[in-house]
Amino acid sequence: MAAAGALGRIVRLGSSLCRKQRFIFTRSPPGRGIASCVDPAHGLTDEQKEFQEVAFNFAANEMAPNMAEWDQKEIFPVETMRKAAQLGFGGIYVQPDVGGTGLSRLDTSVIFEALSTGCVSTTAYISIHNMCAWMIDTFDLCSMEKFASYCLTEPGSGSDAASLLTTAQLKGDHYILNGSKAFISGGGDTDVYVVMCRTGAKGPKGISCLVIEKGTPGLNFGKKEKKVGWNSQPTRAVILEDCAVPVTNRLGAEGQGFNIAMKGLNGGRINIASCSLGAAHACVQLARDHLLVRKQFGETLSNNQYLQFQLAEMATKLVASRLLVREAATALQGNRPDAVSLCSMAKLFATDECFNICNQALQMHGGYGYLKDYAVQQFVRDIRVHQILEGTNEVMRMIISRNLLTES
Repeated sequence: MAAAGALGRIVRLGSSLCRKQRFIFTRSPPGRGIASCVDPAHGLTDEQKEFQEVAFNFAANEMAPNMAEWDQKEIFPVETMRKAAQLGFGGIYVQPDVGGTGLSRLDTSVIFEALSTGCVSTTAYISIHNMCAWMIDTFDLCSMEKFASYCLTEPGSGSDAASLLTTAQLKGDHYILNGSKAFISGGGDTDVYVVMCRTGAKGPKGISCLVIEKGTPGLNFGKKEKKVGWNSQPTRAVILEDCAVPVTNRLGAEGQGFNIAMKGLNGGRINIASCSLGAAHACVQLARDHLLVRKQFGETLSNNQYLQFQLAEMATKLVASRLLVREAATALQGNRPDAVSLCSMAKLFATDECFNICNQALQMHGGYGYLKDYAVQQFVRDIRVHQILEGTNEVMRMIISRNLLTES
């Protein structure tokens, strides 16, 4: 019942926002003008189609017109994200009793795919914020009055997360933290930091999870990183120097931090794969539209059989990726025993194939695709990192093979 109420709230707020902004809020042709064979609404319930349309409209009207400017000027679009939070997108799979929308992991994937057609970088940050909001239920995160960052990676421990070195020494009713975190999305601009730190011995069982508010003495930040993509969200190192954090800010018990981090990442892998789906969906449409109008050798490129075959392969890989991501989301929601492997498969397959789709779309545009006037190049730059973060795709292969070789 709570989820049904949340769905209704999203649709009502979406309709209201559209009227205020003079949006056209009517059911678009399948897949927002793209062929029905790749329609992202396939297999969804009527309610899911409704909030998917809300997300598509928000992406088209609030995000896509600003995507290039946010990228080029490195703008963190706080007010736009707060508008998204008004639609329930600030805590999509957080329970309603703490301000969340209470939707499923599948619903979340549908929303992030749709939003990413408007701006991958901004949607990816929203997905990270959602992961943090799911872990903690305070600080006004679901309304996005405050923003959150997830702090696991360190300069010396990326894929080998269990070897992290940031320490948290218990002194009275506070932990004293020392160490640094690298590549933190939102770092320096966000308000709440979910930090994995070592409170015990080496290995995963010695890791705990603490929440630190911006302004806490000893919490500092490195320079803003210059990145290939994801430029609408700042990235900095988070530096902890004798940073005192109350014991009451610990999530779970001591030693549970690594499990909390991994549970968050399973959902994060689906979320980031969903962002890749949105980019690929947009690029298939951009490539198709370009082939239909661009002429070479006296005819449109759409008459070239090689390019027809390329477009067909792009569409097939898009649909296959979407089906795998949604199956993984369903498995995670149901806490199935195959959920971890499926999340890894979905992240591996979707981020690899969707990058290839976007890259091929750029190639189809020829020299125009390399110009910043054309959105296809930004989709390529923004989703390249999806093959690296939330666990590299090499680590995804390790997780999948380990499951195959050890499960009897």
